[in-house]
Amino acid sequence: MAESVWEFTESDGSIVVHTDVGGRAARTGHRLMIAMRTWSASVTLTDLVPTNLKATISVDSLHVESGEGGLTPMTGAEKSLARVNALKSMDAEKYPEIAYEASTFSATDDGYHADGVLTIHGRSRPHALDLQVVEAPDGWQISAESTVTQSDFGIKPYSLMMGTLKVVDDVRIVVEAARTR
Repeated sequence: MAESVWEFTESDGSIVVHTDVGGRAARTGHRLMIAMRTWSASVTLTDLVPTNLKATISVDSLHVESGEGGLTPMTGAEKSLARVNALKSMDAEKYPEIAYEASTFSATDDGYHADGVLTIHGRSRPHALDLQVVEAPDGWQISAESTVTQSDFGIKPYSLMMGTLKVVDDVRIVVEAARTR
């Protein structure tokens, strides 16, 4: 049995958070695309089959890439304000890191199903990930998409105007990474 460890960082791919808006004034708000710019992951494999996955994300690395919708296009100042509000909602100074660890994997038609634990805002919860793995001559493309409910981790989604405009509790996370041979 050949064991190997694959290391990944932000230079190997991306982690992007997609938010939605709700409330009576939802049409005035922006649906955000937030890039997590500093992260790392380590995957232990035995005969190219994953046996352990550990990943960490720096909360302070979040960067608002864009905002769709709203009454007007999102400005740079609004992106900065959205970032400040997100860091405040996540209590980033007290909880500077998001972590995921999985050690149970099962093969699927297009990759692996991982059962692990996600830790955000100081709270840990079981969290499954379906990892799509595409093998190419030069390496592998790995992707995953997952939904995280902020309130499950003690995060109160940002809202204003007495809740008539608010970030929806569920956010969608998209992870993409590449590994060369």
